[in-house]
Amino acid sequence: MLKKMKWRFILSAMAAMTAVVAVLLAVVNLWNYKETTRRVDQILAAVMDAEQTGGEPFAGRDFPPETSFTARFFSVRTDGTEERTEVILDNISSVSEEEAREYAREVLEEGKNSGYYKSYRYRAEEQEGETTLLFLDVSNELQFIQTLLFSSCIVAAASLLSVFGLLAIFSGRAVAPYARNIERQKQFITDAGHEIKTPLTSISTSADVLAMEQEDNEWVRNIKKQSARLSRLVTDLVTLSRLDEERPIPEPVRFSVSDTAWEIAEPFAALARAKEKRFSCSIEEELYMTGDQGVIQQMFSILLDNAVRYSDEKGTIYFHVYGRRKYVEAEIFNTCSLKADLDVERLFDRFYRPDRSRNAHTGGTGIGLSIARAAAEAHGGTIRAECRNHSSLLFHVTLPVMFKEK
Repeated sequence: MLKKMKWRFILSAMAAMTAVVAVLLAVVNLWNYKETTRRVDQILAAVMDAEQTGGEPFAGRDFPPETSFTARFFSVRTDGTEERTEVILDNISSVSEEEAREYAREVLEEGKNSGYYKSYRYRAEEQEGETTLLFLDVSNELQFIQTLLFSSCIVAAASLLSVFGLLAIFSGRAVAPYARNIERQKQFITDAGHEIKTPLTSISTSADVLAMEQEDNEWVRNIKKQSARLSRLVTDLVTLSRLDEERPIPEPVRFSVSDTAWEIAEPFAALARAKEKRFSCSIEEELYMTGDQGVIQQMFSILLDNAVRYSDEKGTIYFHVYGRRKYVEAEIFNTCSLKADLDVERLFDRFYRPDRSRNAHTGGTGIGLSIARAAAEAHGGTIRAECRNHSSLLFHVTLPVMFKEK
């Protein structure tokens, strides 16, 4: 339990931290990209104006003095034909005329007025039937964008790893008060269970004596019935508390799941037939697993009791146990009428009753399925419920062959 709480705390904190870091990372890099593009577009606009007016591109403008020396650009003016295409390479030496013509042709095919092409930012303007394409070398700016993105990702990853390490170290202290409360609750349930059992035994014994003296007494029968029900409830609460402990299976042993399943299935098959319900059973032979045989017996008993108890009149029940690779799996199915808005996951909640009027007559304690799930999880397994067309219910149990601590 403590281990689960620690991991839930760590994962929740890491999820929140990762979300915050991811947002900051995105904001910083998007802002840098937008700001870089804005500065580059200002240079392109200044050069384009100078190309059209014949003036100096950076004279009298708000640019650093070094811009005229660091800016590398070339232009292509064309009407769409090779004969009337002019290439100006006065401010760049790394591009040949053939390359410039190819760049212009590919950009014109894209049909955009501005954008990035390879390591260039370009701008296109049409005037008097001719298109002027201006390409500015932005390789340094693109390199800076990539460097910032890579560096920020490294810093973010290192930060998250550091936070994870700190959480792993201090998470025990964070969940310790909650863990202590849980342990106190479990101890209270165990102690209260033992304390309640003594007066319950006395009440049951007194009722037996009264039953011998006053046969067919309705009040005595009711006392015996309710004391037996309360005794079952106390036993179930103590069992559930034990299964929720850090090591509920202290000494796992290897046993036959096939024999265990048959031992539990036979009395429930007889009970189902007595209630005129169809019961079919299919259990694969030679299935073995490591764990607590008594706990697995109780789990099968709870699920079959639930199937027989809540299946509809003359309904169908089947119990299927089989092996799959390194797991033992079981399916318990029964036909029944279910509400359209039923949340099957809530069936495993303690004292949850989807139909209180019906459950009042079934005699269940309301925590049987909680015990079944706790039994499966105590062995490192899982149990889930499926509702089919609101007319049947299937419980699917998966248990590892080799015992795994939860």
